[in-house]
Amino acid sequence: MTENVQICPLCENDHSRLFDRRDFHGQEVTNRLCLNCGLVYQSPRMTKSESEDFYSQKYRFLYEGSNQPTARNLADQRGRAESLEMLSRPFITTIRQHLDIGCSVGVLLQYFQDMYGCRSVGIEPDDEHRLQAQKDGLAVYTKLDELEKSEQDRFDLISMVHVLEHLPDPVSFFAHLHERLLAPDGWLLVEVPNLYAHDSFEVAHLVSFSQHTLKQVLEKARFEVVKSEQHGRPRSRLLPLYISLLARPASFSHRSFTLQPEKRVSFKRQTGMLRRRVLEHLFPRQAWISPSEKS
Repeated sequence: MTENVQICPLCENDHSRLFDRRDFHGQEVTNRLCLNCGLVYQSPRMTKSESEDFYSQKYRFLYEGSNQPTARNLADQRGRAESLEMLSRPFITTIRQHLDIGCSVGVLLQYFQDMYGCRSVGIEPDDEHRLQAQKDGLAVYTKLDELEKSEQDRFDLISMVHVLEHLPDPVSFFAHLHERLLAPDGWLLVEVPNLYAHDSFEVAHLVSFSQHTLKQVLEKARFEVVKSEQHGRPRSRLLPLYISLLARPASFSHRSFTLQPEKRVSFKRQTGMLRRRVLEHLFPRQAWISPSEKS
């Protein structure tokens, strides 16, 4: 059983068209383009109960070939932690409380704990990965509502690394973080696949972001983007596979939201993926960094 998405997760418009349809490990994945704002989102998609079953039983094995943390995945997490700390350092000088949503085994939490001396808290639904993080001394909860029942203080930094694309309603989720969990002067650190360079269209990816639509989602949730970049770290030296950004709760003068539709989405996707194929062909060792080079 699947559910059709009737309205756009960003602008709530109900006009869309087919953008992409493909097979992903034996399952058809269909993405649509909102004709009002330019957001690309999956429809039909898994129901809530199907999604809960997928993440608790199938996700890790499907994506990583193992329910246990793999050496390659851990290397990627370390590389991402270094990349995100490099992005954050010019802007964030002090962190007291750090929350990482989708923390896996806690590599990013531990890295920022070492850099800033902060208290680290995580959310991780997968049992094996959460238990590993807890064994390493980290406070990690299964779900966000479980954390909210236990934690009283707000967080100076909330990070979400390759999590947002898995969420059905990104605007409401960010708004909840703004209202309930993030300190008024806190920071939000986000990384997602880049629609214009990453394969993107996977069964677990409910929304595919460009730099523009990601900024629009944050602004609608009353955040102000301070820094945003496209890059390939830690996988590529040439391909802008990912979008990373830092945002803060918007000041009073920035709280009104005006939708700015993205144009020529199909053209940008086609040219971006063509550029990727050309670079992969001409400079294969620069386009993709081997695991041995990262270690």
